Amino acid sequence: MSRITIDKDLTRLEGELKQLEAEYNMYFSGRLPRPPWETRTRVENLVKQYDRAYITNTGDRFRFSTLQHRFATFIDLWDKGLRAKEEGRPGPLTHIRSKEPERQKRPEDRIVHVAAFRDPVREIDKLTDLYESLAEARREVGGDAPPFHKFAELVKNQVEKLREAGTPEVAFRVAVKDGKVSFTARGLKGVDD
Repeated sequence: MSRITIDKDLTRLEGELKQLEAEYNMYFSGRLPRPPWETRTRVENLVKQYDRAYITNTGDRFRFSTLQHRFATFIDLWDKGLRAKEEGRPGPLTHIRSKEPERQKRPEDRIVHVAAFRDPVREIDKLTDLYESLAEARREVGGDAPPFHKFAELVKNQVEKLREAGTPEVAFRVAVKDGKVSFTARGLKGVDD
């Protein structure tokens, strides 16, 4: 495969992945009647094609492995969401509305979740748990959860920024205060490298 072909295909894969993410967001928000299986199959086929191929350029190989990892992370999240929806319970991407009208009450002030990271890309389970806690807290106060990829990028950037400042580990906290959700990060001092 030529370098130009690989570059075009990777750009196409990026576009298809963004399209798939948008379609899943629409499905989980109720704007699509069924999951986007056709788009998912197209993306899976592209990923499989390049997973089997040998990519000589290091930059292209890195770009592909990043896209492949992102796709795998999304698949895991979407499958959890689909499973929760089928079982009729709230999941990472859905919220079951109760039949009776909710009384307007302000959520109590509390710390919802705390997680510390050295490398969020390698700690995807902790990252997913943190995201689910944030999403649930946002729904409780009547807000929407951010897209997972934007959340993951924010956490990764904060960890890198604080690592450059000399902090090997970063703690993130999801809290509810005065009816609003706060999401904060701070470096942990005194942690061994």
